Amino acid sequence: QVHLVESGGGLVQAGDSLKLSCAKSGETFSWGVMGWFREVPGKERVFVAAIRASDGTTWYSNSVKGRFTISMDGAKGTVSLQMTSLRPDDTAAYYCVAGPQFADTPNEFIGEWGQGTQVTVSS
Repeated sequence: QVHLVESGGGLVQAGDSLKLSCAKSGETFSWGVMGWFREVPGKERVFVAAIRASDGTTWYSNSVKGRFTISMDGAKGTVSLQMTSLRPDDTAAYYCVAGPQFADTPNEFIGEWGQGTQVTVSS
């Protein structure tokens, strides 16, 4: 069984940077796509960023484009999300995902989900 474990969340101030990491444990096969979604209490879980292992293609939501950078070590099965110029509206629980192909909605992203790591940005 594959497990995804996120790390790196925390409390920062607006304008700060933070890096999230996600590692998979368990079976050693590699997923085609890894990425991140985020969720605010009372709101739907939304797509943040994703990366395809085969060619490094990346996808970003409009709200984070230019501020967040996703990277992957396919051999290790890890994915990172470098977040800069953080804003209070980036506050959310961030979930790592891994699956065979890209989808930008949680219902369509078929694969594994991590337990989430909280990011809180104060103004």
